[in-house]
Amino acid sequence: MLPGRRRRPRRRGLGLPGAALLLAWLAALALAEPAARAPALSAFFGTKSRYEDVARPGPAAPAAPGGCAPLQLVALVRHGTRYPTAKQVRRLRALRGLLQRAGPGPAAALARWPLAYEDWVDGQLVDKGRRDMRRLAARLARRFPALLGPGGPGRARLVSSSKPRCLDSAAAFARGLWAQRHPGRPEPAAADMEFGPPKINDKLMRFFDHCEKFLVEVEKNDSALYHVEAFKNGPEMQKTIKKVADILQVPASDLNADLIQVAFFSCSFDLAIRDIHSPWCEIFDTEDAKVLEYLNDLKQYWKRGYGYAINSRSSCSLFQDIFHHMDEAIEQRQRSQPISSPVIFHFGHAETLLPLLSLMDYFKDKESLTAYNYKEQMHRQFRSGRIVPYAANLIFVLYHCEHAEVPGREYQVQLLLNEEPLPFVHSPDTVTSYQELKDHYKDILQSCHADQECVLPNINITSDEL
Repeated sequence: MLPGRRRRPRRRGLGLPGAALLLAWLAALALAEPAARAPALSAFFGTKSRYEDVARPGPAAPAAPGGCAPLQLVALVRHGTRYPTAKQVRRLRALRGLLQRAGPGPAAALARWPLAYEDWVDGQLVDKGRRDMRRLAARLARRFPALLGPGGPGRARLVSSSKPRCLDSAAAFARGLWAQRHPGRPEPAAADMEFGPPKINDKLMRFFDHCEKFLVEVEKNDSALYHVEAFKNGPEMQKTIKKVADILQVPASDLNADLIQVAFFSCSFDLAIRDIHSPWCEIFDTEDAKVLEYLNDLKQYWKRGYGYAINSRSSCSLFQDIFHHMDEAIEQRQRSQPISSPVIFHFGHAETLLPLLSLMDYFKDKESLTAYNYKEQMHRQFRSGRIVPYAANLIFVLYHCEHAEVPGREYQVQLLLNEEPLPFVHSPDTVTSYQELKDHYKDILQSCHADQECVLPNINITSDEL
């Protein structure tokens, strides 16, 4: 609830009273209202969540294990806050048109809320997204000054997806790093930035576009998202549709799960992009939000997560590339050579991070997410908004420990997810020896080859559902 405003009663399938409440609220809303605090719904926006609503990075804990110094940092970063895609904008426009045709009442009043997005924005990075990146760079520079601060090596390799939102995220991040490395100095033109332009590598950052098996069996296979479609027609979603229809005073038959989801995304876009508490948020309560979050998570689970083995196996080249960088750093350190790439930042998508984390066996529930176990999955680990909000980041930090007591443990690794230490799958610890980590992922490092994983089988079979 926003400061200075009285708490409004929640609607529970109300008809006219709920509609009158919405009409009165819309009439009082002459101007866009800044979201001084995130609405209760913001915890359920999935991949459209604001970083600060999910990560809330506080003062950094001591980064290095005792007696160790950071040798290399390899990071995967999702782009910052973005505009809706052109497809999403068209859906928003279609929803407004439907409400405008409903005649006088709450639906038409809600439709008068201006649509702030045009087709041309098409997923571009917004100013808030640039701030996401600059702030992330500043926090990491303060946390790892030996690598990223004024006294660091000053060599950062930037790799990006070809999408403009990722390239722009890389540029904003580089500017944030530059400001930390040169405090008080005027910022140079982009061409003069010491890190150079990011190198585009879609085979690493958009591996899913280059995996034929994934494209045929999942991306372009209508049956691959069976559970998503079944949930749209299930009792939980139908209950939400009826509640919204009652509030808007439109026939429930005029609405469907896709339109309800668009309305929910309208709330999330206005909050993330414009920092506005939108009237679209007023037609949902937290019960509805949990249902819509599950619908989004189902899609991510079956299309990017554990639903099909190829989702994660298609990312093994990226996984191996990360370990290749760490192997190279260790080899150079052992030869007393300068580390050629002490800092490597990759800028990609939620679709880059989720398959990789699934390959590493993170956020794996005992039972698959399905259209039929919503209640059983209320406390699931696989919640995409907690894992990959805008500006999500997965960081591998390689340390050299000069006086390691146990041979073979002089090189240690720490994982950070959204700037928080991430315990390892094979251990509850947040720091482990590099060799132990390689041993745990031996099969992936030695046997997972994307060019082989992504070849379509000769026989005509459907997706390998787990």
